[in-house]
Amino acid sequence: MAMKKGYKDLLAEANSRIQAITPQEALSLHGDPDVVFVDIRDPRELTRDGMIPGAFPATRGMLEFWVDPDSPYHKPVFASGKRFVFYCASGWRSALATDTVQSMGLENVCHLEGGFKGWKEAGLPVATVERKEG
Repeated sequence: MAMKKGYKDLLAEANSRIQAITPQEALSLHGDPDVVFVDIRDPRELTRDGMIPGAFPATRGMLEFWVDPDSPYHKPVFASGKRFVFYCASGWRSALATDTVQSMGLENVCHLEGGFKGWKEAGLPVATVERKEG
């Protein structure tokens, strides 16, 4: 099956519309009470690999529903007016997610270039995540 638009095209389009920050730039924002790091990876990835300390876990599959204030699944953190730094494992999912929430009207958003992998490779802090039962 020939794709009309492949993932590389989607990523290139998203990256042309969003802001990406380096792990070092992200570190300078880490701990700022007006900044929320949003980890969109699957819970199994969080348990296996850890996460950026203090990040808000929001799986990619629920993100649009959690961001939209009209959704029954809305999470108030997304209406806080804070700056959001989205990240995933390598920066692909977070680029697409950042583009999507930006198009929904969420302002002051960016994503972590290189994702959690880039964060870890830079030797930056990692928090362990306990496996949730049930």
